[in-house]
Amino acid sequence: MPQDDVILDMLSDVPGLSKHFDEDSLRRYLIERSTRVDDDGCLIVRGYGSQRGVYQKVAGRAWAHIAAYVAFVGDYDPRLDVDHTCGVKDCIEPTHLRQLTRAENCRARIRKPQCRNGHAREIDEATGHYRRACRACNRDAQKRWRDRGAITVTLARAAVVPTQDRPRRL
Repeated sequence: MPQDDVILDMLSDVPGLSKHFDEDSLRRYLIERSTRVDDDGCLIVRGYGSQRGVYQKVAGRAWAHIAAYVAFVGDYDPRLDVDHTCGVKDCIEPTHLRQLTRAENCRARIRKPQCRNGHAREIDEATGHYRRACRACNRDAQKRWRDRGAITVTLARAAVVPTQDRPRRL
């Protein structure tokens, strides 16, 4: 039973994981709380929150992807990060999970060539990376900011009574 001791050791390394879980009960618990998405083969877990597309907490206060890595893959090293190769934060599919160092995980997070609105991003000459904001989104944000300012000024001017219309004091 030395392998069971190793697995129980790994379960105790997972921060926030409830102590009443063993390997089999944790697997059953994660499978019961998840659904398969046919698009890319992701196994999406329903955690304690109602928001989808974010990291989920399950089985006490443990992150679902870390608990799934320990339960399904094994060989968990608490000094390393568990990363999703699919990019879906609430996925617990074992083939989509891997362990990386923090530096490797940060390097893997590169900016996409399009912004979230689908506009093409330009490459910054100083850094050689894509710029954080694309020009189209930046232009739209500045226009919204100027429009809000113009509305505020218009409302402020309408609230002020001109000097000549005020009654004189005696």
